[in-house]
Amino acid sequence: MSITFDKAFGIHQYTLGVRERRAELLASNIANADTPNYKARDLDFKKALAEATSGHDFRLLRTNERHIAGSADFDPSIGYRVPDQPDTGDGNTVDMQTEKTLYMENGMRYEASLNFLNSKINGLKKAITG
Repeated sequence: MSITFDKAFGIHQYTLGVRERRAELLASNIANADTPNYKARDLDFKKALAEATSGHDFRLLRTNERHIAGSADFDPSIGYRVPDQPDTGDGNTVDMQTEKTLYMENGMRYEASLNFLNSKINGLKKAITG
């Protein structure tokens, strides 16, 4: 009987990648808090996780070999956040309190997934070594 990663680790192997991508987006929002006209972005976790588990790869396909290869930074699970506060006049929609809170929450959930995977790996090691 073979053990696959999907059977051994379940969904948590995918949540790490999605949480990492969300941390990048939230950090980008924080870094651009003073950039005029910057729009805060966030990730729809459920949609991103569904895409990660289904194996979808959102790359641009070339229909002719003479076409220029494109790079797709397209991710349908990423969108712009609706601002909670009125515009300050510079067009920036980043709310630092919201971003910091979401970043911290995302970090705690990332750590929880790591701890879960670590316990699964330790259990597998214990089963192998006896």
